[in-house]
Formats: sequence, structure tokens, C-alpha cells
Amino acid sequence: MQRRNLLLGTASAAAGLAQLRQAHAQAPAFPSRPIRLVVPFAPGGAVDITGRVLAERLPSILGQTVTVDNRGGAGGNLGGDAVAKAEKDGHTLLLGTVTMFAANKFLYRRSMSYDPIRDFAPVSRVATGTVLLVVNSQKPWRTFAELIDYARQNPGKVTMGSSGTGTVSHLTISAVARAAGVDITHVPYRGGGPAITDLLSGSIDLMFDVMPALMPHVREGRFRPLAVGSAERVDYVPGLEQVPGMRELLPNSTIDMQSWYAVTAPAGVAPDRVQRLHDAVVEVVRTPEYRAKLEPLGFKPVWDETPAAFGAYMLEQEQLWRRIVEESGATLD
Repeated sequence: MQRRNLLLGTASAAAGLAQLRQAHAQAPAFPSRPIRLVVPFAPGGAVDITGRVLAERLPSILGQTVTVDNRGGAGGNLGGDAVAKAEKDGHTLLLGTVTMFAANKFLYRRSMSYDPIRDFAPVSRVATGTVLLVVNSQKPWRTFAELIDYARQNPGKVTMGSSGTGTVSHLTISAVARAAGVDITHVPYRGGGPAITDLLSGSIDLMFDVMPALMPHVREGRFRPLAVGSAERVDYVPGLEQVPGMRELLPNSTIDMQSWYAVTAPAGVAPDRVQRLHDAVVEVVRTPEYRAKLEPLGFKPVWDETPAAFGAYMLEQEQLWRRIVEESGATLD
């Protein structure tokens, strides 16, 4: 009897294993066609550069080509909307920014067509960095303290450009001016490029912006860096090792402006596909080659151990950026 039961059990286990193998064989391969990575900003910017680095390296892991689809507009919301409404099969991804995932819903309270928490499946962050405060090198201020002293003595006379109302550029300037107790006139532009052009000409005095756009002018001596928006220095960027962070300059402010990029899929993509995408993205982000591409731009690789961990981080960031936006008074609709 025991031998018979053993034989039956063995046969049952073998049948179960065969069924499992058959089910696995019948499951559609993923990915089964090229992946579209939506970058919700124009070509040439820091997000686009990061997206193209990922697109170059992911095919060797996923076995499919990855194409970058630039869909700029509305602070990234047009591209975000396209991905939120895309087919829920994991073949369309979004490379978004901290403002898209955590700030825009408080800037576009009436016009935003999707909710980042509800409408995206988190995959992982891929890069993090801060913003840099620069002045035209012809201006007299050689330190952050000198700039703030002048602004206090001349309320409203210092002009600060930004890449647009509600951007990290604007929100950082707003937070710093408020913490320092100075009145600085905000001049919003339609993107960082026009603001940089006016800063080069001396039409405006200063701006915070992402490092990839500013560092060529810093290295050529046209802009003078006075501070970074992060709490600590960014000693991994050549030429900025001695530029102080907010903990040194405004120690009671708790300012730590971090601009991060992340990959998400439309909500509803099967968890096993999300995990496959997560593993592939993280494999790229952890390579020395990826780090070597990002660090000269002023960014560092960053990743989340699981999709769920990134989802929890998104929730935390949403509350942080809600406060930052509300304190700034910025609105875009």
C-alpha cells in the first residue's frame, strides 16, 4: 500500500510539473515586440539624454529594441497622459520626472488628466541629482552670502530666471528666497534654454537649473556657481567640489531639492511583466558605464529594490512636493 501511494504521489507530482511547464510554454513571451519609452520633453535635455542611455542598453537584456518617443508639453503632462492611456501590456513606458510624479497634480489641479499614483505602475527610479544656482560671471557677487546681502539691501531688484512656473527651477528659487528672507523677482520662461540665453546676456541676474544645461557655461567661465539646491555638496561633479549646499548656507531651512527621474508603466500591467522591466532597468542603472554617462551631467544612478518600494517612495514624495508647491503659491491652471 505504501509503495502504491508513493507511486501515485510521484505520478501526481510529475503531472503537475508537466502542466506547469505547458502553461509556461503557452504564456506569451515578454517583451514580444519593440518597447516605446516615452520621454515627455523635447530632445536634447537631461531627461532625453537619460532616456537614450537606457534605450541603448536595455535591448541586450530584454531582447527587443527600445525606441525613445519625445512627447513634450504641459510640463510633461502630455506624454504622461499618452502612457496612462496606453495598452496595458508593458510595451509602452514613461521616463518621468519628480515634478510629473509628485508636483504637477498640485500645479494643474483642474486640468491634469491623470493621477500618478492611480494611473501608473511604478518600476524604478533611474537617476537623481540637484539643481545649481549660477549668476552671470560679470555680476559682482562671488558668494551666496554676497548675493543674499545685496538682495536684502535692494528688495525686488535681483531678477531670477526659471525654466517655467512650477518647475524645479522655480520651486527651488522660491524656497531659497523664502528661507533667506529676501525679495527676488521671479521671471519665468518657456523652458530653460531662453532663460539661459537671457542670463548669458545679463538681462537677468541668476537662476537655478539642472546641471547638464548649466555646466558647459560654468566650465567656460560665463556663469559663476554659488550654491547647489541639495542639502550636501555634489563633489562627484568636477568643478563643483567647493560649491556649498543648503545645509551650509541655510542650516535651518531643511532645503534638499532633489530632481529624480523614474520609469513607470500604465497601471494594470501584469506584475510579472513589471518585475521583468524592473530587473532589466536596474541591471542597466547599476553598471559602471551608466554611471559614467550620468555623472558628468550632474546626476547619479539610483534605483529601487522593488517596484513596491518605488511606489512607497512616490507616496512620500507627493506629500513633500505638495507642501513645496503650496508654500510657493505656484499654479498652472
